[in-house]
Amino acid sequence: MKLSFYPGCSLDGMARDYARSITAVFQHLEIGLVELEDWTCCGATAAHSLDEMMAAALPARNLALAEKLGLDLVSPCANCFNRLRFSRKLLREKMVDVPWQVSGELEVHDMTRFLAEPALIKRIEQRLVRPLAGLRVVCYYGCQMVRPPRITGYTDFENPQTLDRLAAALGAEVRDWSYKGTCCGASIGIGRKDIQDTLTGRLLDKARQAGAEAIVVSCPLCQANLDIIQRRSKGMVIPVFYFTELMRLAFEGGERAGVWFKQHFADPLPLLEGKGLL
Repeated sequence: MKLSFYPGCSLDGMARDYARSITAVFQHLEIGLVELEDWTCCGATAAHSLDEMMAAALPARNLALAEKLGLDLVSPCANCFNRLRFSRKLLREKMVDVPWQVSGELEVHDMTRFLAEPALIKRIEQRLVRPLAGLRVVCYYGCQMVRPPRITGYTDFENPQTLDRLAAALGAEVRDWSYKGTCCGASIGIGRKDIQDTLTGRLLDKARQAGAEAIVVSCPLCQANLDIIQRRSKGMVIPVFYFTELMRLAFEGGERAGVWFKQHFADPLPLLEGKGLL
């Protein structure tokens, strides 16, 4: 099985740890990822607020590259996924003209939803080396992956389940909570750090109230917002894992975990050691 792969700008920069875990996980699952050659920024997060044409054209260029490969496209970033699906919808409805040959018929997958299909959940369970037994987590989707449903295709956008199914397949204890799709503030912290701290602080508090020891995410911006705020914390931190980092941990064990998690501000090693997962 092969997929075309759009990494997006974050995985080339602040989320390189996410990129490394994705590469490892897909190798374990024997799924080939063919990175789009000469891919470009999808326009998130500012293009749609500045220029409607560019908001559609920037993702469309990447859709055209994927169509040339003839492979379904998968995106690990919630915001990139949202913009790619937005552009595809406008192209299908012939609401925009772009300078590339692109039909808009190619399937665009959110990575969590692709991996959470029953056949792949079974494959994941078969490859477990170190199940994450005893690790209590909540799954955080943010707002860009699941909304608006007419773009993303999520019918359970009020209570999404893809990350929950993946974490449960790894052996973790998934706690339910009411803040799965609540906004983390996205990039508002650039101009209003006070609002950013309030939004992310509330999410961390609610995760603890749900009994979670860690938060599982798939969005680089969500991970950064929830993680970075904790560098100023004087109390107990709550690690924020990319879901593929936990998959890699369950597939390989934790011998190299000290290297994998070096970019995290909320150090997950004490928690993982306490759970006997290293």
